[in-house]
Amino acid sequence: MILDNTVAAVVTGGASGLGAATARALAAKGVKVAIFDLQEEKGKAIAAELGGVFCECNVTDDASVDAAFAKAREAHGQERILVNCAGTGNAIKTASRSKTDGSIKHFPMDAFNWIIQINLVGTFRCIAKSAAGMLTLDPMEDGERGAIVNTASVAAEDGQMGQAAYSASKGGVVGMTLPIARDLASESIRVNTILPGIFDTPLLAGAPQPVRDALGASVLNPKRLGSPPEYANLAICMIENGYFNGEDVRLDGGIRMAPR
Repeated sequence: MILDNTVAAVVTGGASGLGAATARALAAKGVKVAIFDLQEEKGKAIAAELGGVFCECNVTDDASVDAAFAKAREAHGQERILVNCAGTGNAIKTASRSKTDGSIKHFPMDAFNWIIQINLVGTFRCIAKSAAGMLTLDPMEDGERGAIVNTASVAAEDGQMGQAAYSASKGGVVGMTLPIARDLASESIRVNTILPGIFDTPLLAGAPQPVRDALGASVLNPKRLGSPPEYANLAICMIENGYFNGEDVRLDGGIRMAPR
């Protein structure tokens, strides 16, 4: 896909971290970018920086997602690119025994469902609504109608203790990538997914430096945290390279996560 100022993109979770880096990379190519996020102040600042538009969006809510797409399309026209970076996580053991009183508890189902609704169902909701919009477009000169990039995690393949919900949600994103790519193939819409390792995002910003150093040292090579622009670089490659389709790609410096 040729990226220029005739192309519009939507980046969910675009107000910070991987999403913000991707939004900047797309804008640097001339693409008109809409930022979908719940962080209004940060989202508006990024949108202003890029000459884009901020659309407040809760990916777990149909009406909120519909309103965000309507606002983005009114400003920029129908998007040809969707990058799904909105997501969150938690860490709770499936079942555990208290070391103090011996009481037993299990993973709260509302907490499990919350992660699934944001990371998996929210991603699919945005894909389905964006793809339906892309179908209204004529193909570009290169024959493409659109490109979608999703964000999973290495936890989809080697999740750690306490990550049952997170791993299930990200594993679901990996599992649905190829079927969705097959669903949309006849309409010339490509779908790929990135599985990031340990990246230097706002999630880790508050961690003590010794913790950050230890995490970086656990990476095979290079021994450091991943940089959001490195994620954005792969996302741009997946969008621009017309033969990139139906793939799930780890971006992790070769790390394989230990049990804890």
